[in-house]
Amino acid sequence: MRKLLPGIAIIAASLFSIPGQVQAQEKWDLQKCVNYALQNNISVKQADLQARFAALDYKQARLNIYPNIGFSTNLGVNSGRNQNPANFDLVTETFLSHGYSLQAGVDLFNWFSKRNTVKARDLSLQATIAGIEKAQNDVALNVATAYLQILLSMEQVNIARVQLAQTTQQLENTRLQVDAGKLPELNATQLEAQLATDSSAVITARASVTQTILQMKALLNLDAAAAFDVLAPPVETIPVESLADLQPENVFSSALIHLPQQKVNKLNLQAAQKNVLAAKGAMYPTLSMFGSLGSRFINTGQELLSTTQTPVTSIGKVTVNGTEYSVAPNAPLFNTSFNYAKQPYFSQINQNFQQSVGLSLSVPIFNNGTLRNNWQRSKLNVKQVELQMEQDAQTIKQDIYTAHNDAVAALEKYNANQKSVAASEKAYDFAKKRYDMGLLSTYDLLNTQNALATAKYNLLYAQYDYVFKIKLLEFYKGQGLKL
Repeated sequence: MRKLLPGIAIIAASLFSIPGQVQAQEKWDLQKCVNYALQNNISVKQADLQARFAALDYKQARLNIYPNIGFSTNLGVNSGRNQNPANFDLVTETFLSHGYSLQAGVDLFNWFSKRNTVKARDLSLQATIAGIEKAQNDVALNVATAYLQILLSMEQVNIARVQLAQTTQQLENTRLQVDAGKLPELNATQLEAQLATDSSAVITARASVTQTILQMKALLNLDAAAAFDVLAPPVETIPVESLADLQPENVFSSALIHLPQQKVNKLNLQAAQKNVLAAKGAMYPTLSMFGSLGSRFINTGQELLSTTQTPVTSIGKVTVNGTEYSVAPNAPLFNTSFNYAKQPYFSQINQNFQQSVGLSLSVPIFNNGTLRNNWQRSKLNVKQVELQMEQDAQTIKQDIYTAHNDAVAALEKYNANQKSVAASEKAYDFAKKRYDMGLLSTYDLLNTQNALATAKYNLLYAQYDYVFKIKLLEFYKGQGLKL
């Protein structure tokens, strides 16, 4: 066992020296962690995207109120017997046609279905914006929880290192006495075993710190390999409100006002109610106005250039007694001839210009029950949102009363553990003096030392648990998070 002592001492020395390297890094306080998380946390970014989607839905609902206007053009070749698109005559020929059309339509009255849809989309947008605030609050609370967990783990490392230092000092003193023949070798052996156990406890505690830091990095959306260390204020300096000022019923009343979850639920309920009105309006007739402009060109189109009239002097000849005579008309008579040419493109477009305007009434008589089912579904959705509101309120109230009860229990444990630590320290001091005098076995000394370490762990845990529960109550009360 003498050969093992230098190796254990080296390990113990390394456990004390490594934390000093971490202290050279930049330290993050809680506010910096929260601010960084609000900018980079994936949940917050997802909530922001949902708000953007909702903004597009609201914009589209508003645009649906305005008239629909569309322009179209077509170019085609027709062969065989077809109707001339210009003069509607039936012709048997091949021709090229080109047309333009501008159509417009607008709903004049649809029982406010579109307007209620716009209001519903607006309320949904406000709900998703409030959802961003809720996501930020949730992330801030999770960051604060992780921050306190890091502080607790770091304090546990300190306690483990103190116990390791005590065991190391005891082993050195015991070894001197063993070498002098005052104590048996068993005493040193037991302390060497305890030293190994204490070294393992320090390693475990430091691994716990690393694990809690990795959890914090995940919340911050920070690279797991990035250097990171937190500013560790003493737990005694963390400001906490008096437990008497955080009565659960008062905290719950404040939470219903300040927490964004309640705002989200109220806005979702209002949006669902507007959707009911929109779905109901869709079952009634819709009055619309429509209009169109259009024109067309065909390559066989012709236009009259001129008309020529030639007088007729004779309409025929007759033979009387072998003599041929020309017969003149009783009234002036003319032969008329027409001169045509291909009609130009823009001339046809101008000549064939058409306009139309009118009203349209659409009555949904039977549509396989789709509209009525949509209406019934929207009413059920209102009930669902109401139940969600009730469930969220119950959950918040339950969390507040649980946090208050845990805070009371943590305070009582803290007070009890303070007495336990004081008694354990006194017992350890007596045990150490008796051990140094050779009046106490190493086994009993180690039991006393482990009891003191356990009491310190319990005190530290109760203290941090109390602080966290108070911070949780302050959060629900709307006071934010501060350390």
